[in-house]
Amino acid sequence: MSAPASAPPVATSPGRERYVIPNLRNACRILKLLGRSTDGYKAADIGRTLDIPVTTTLRIMTTLHLEGLVRKNGPHFELGPVLIQLGSASLAGIEIRTAALPVLERLTGQVDETSHLAIPCDNRSLIVAVQDSPHPLRAASRPGFLAELHCSSTGKTFLSFLHHARLAELHAGVRLTRRTPRTLTTLAELRREVELTRKRGYSLDDEEFNAGVRCLAAPV
Repeated sequence: MSAPASAPPVATSPGRERYVIPNLRNACRILKLLGRSTDGYKAADIGRTLDIPVTTTLRIMTTLHLEGLVRKNGPHFELGPVLIQLGSASLAGIEIRTAALPVLERLTGQVDETSHLAIPCDNRSLIVAVQDSPHPLRAASRPGFLAELHCSSTGKTFLSFLHHARLAELHAGVRLTRRTPRTLTTLAELRREVELTRKRGYSLDDEEFNAGVRCLAAPV
C-alpha cells in the first residue's frame, strides 16, 4: 500500500458531536483513506489503519460497494466509479474553476508548461483546474487530485500563507511521508521552508513530490 497512515477523525465541537452518525463518519474516513492509495486496501487493513472493528468495516464496505462508491479488485477495495460522477459534478460547480481556466491557458501559453489551480481541502491540496503543456513529456496533473501539503508546491503555499499559525496543529501526530529522497520530513525543516516561502512570495517543490519534477506555486 502506498498511502500514509490516516489522520484521526476531525475534531468537532461538543454541541455538534451529538449529531454525528459514527458509522457514516467512518465511511467517509474510509473513502478518504482509499483516495490516498494507488493499490487499494484489504478490509482488515482498513479497520486496522483507522481503528475500526473488522466486522463494522466489512458492513461499511459492503454498503459502499452496493452503492458503487467502492469496487473490489481481488481482495482489495478501491474507490468506485460513482465517485467520478460525484467529483465531476462537484468540480463543475466551482465558480473559481470557470474563472481560472482562461488564466491558466494564457499562463501555459507563455511558459509551455502545465499549469493548475488548487484549493485547500481537508488538510490537503485539491487540484480543481488544469491546463496541460503542449509537450508530450509533461506533468500529469488532473482535476480532483489531492496532494499532501508538506511536499507539493501548492500545499506549501497554503501552509505558508493560510495555515502558518496552525503548522504544528496540522501535523500533530501525522507522519510526513517521504515521497522522494528530497522530501522534507520533519516539522523543523517544514518551518524553515514556510518562512522562506513567506519571504519570497512563492513556493517550490524541488523534486519532493515526484523525482525529476519541479513545481512553483504562488497564492492568488
